[in-house]
Amino acid sequence: MRRLFARILRSSSSSTTFFRRPNCTLATRSVNSSIRNLKEGQVIPGKFIKWASLGFARASSFASGFTPLEPKPLESIMDVERAKHKSPEELASAWDDYHLGRGHIGASMKAKLYNLLVQRAADCKYFVIPLWKGSGYTTMFAQVQTPYIIFTGLEDYKARGTQAAPYFTVSFYTDFADSKDLVLVRGDIVFTSKLSDEEAQWLLETAQSFYLNDTRYKLVERFNRQTRDFEFKDVLQALNMPIL
Repeated sequence: MRRLFARILRSSSSSTTFFRRPNCTLATRSVNSSIRNLKEGQVIPGKFIKWASLGFARASSFASGFTPLEPKPLESIMDVERAKHKSPEELASAWDDYHLGRGHIGASMKAKLYNLLVQRAADCKYFVIPLWKGSGYTTMFAQVQTPYIIFTGLEDYKARGTQAAPYFTVSFYTDFADSKDLVLVRGDIVFTSKLSDEEAQWLLETAQSFYLNDTRYKLVERFNRQTRDFEFKDVLQALNMPIL
């Protein structure tokens, strides 16, 4: 069926599709303790490549199409030359649809917002996000070093440091930032046993909201610059989650 679909796409000049085929629940007090221990007793890696070279290599399973240390170039996902002739709306819609149900997440954002993310992440690379599961939440540790974001479990990172394998990685493609005011976003779920597509989508949107919303970003600044004053319950309140 997929081969038939690909042949249809190649034969249709009007098609807008132009892609190549290709937990532990923690209470608030425990999370605050983990964060303080992490920041005081453990060095957070300053370089994405160092974490990636160790963490990615240790992972036993990767989402289909994901290559450790070598995020897929845009040319390997779509026909970039053909995409140049599409409107930003057509391109964003096709990008999102292509990634549905594939163990990947597709999204897009305005170039201005991406530039703001770059600016803020340069000063504040790390944050913690509660992911609701069942009757409680698992705390995720995020490293934002554009054009990438990496998510892993806070407890996994606390225990293994730079050798902690990522659960979910995000890549930003700026190829159309100047011409279409559009940045394409691709998320790869590394461990599908730990994250569903819906949870990964929520994590991506939530992480972006903390970096792009002025009020929420104050919590990110506090986590990175004033750790002793950071309270995890403030994150829960911002997300309208119960304080356990």
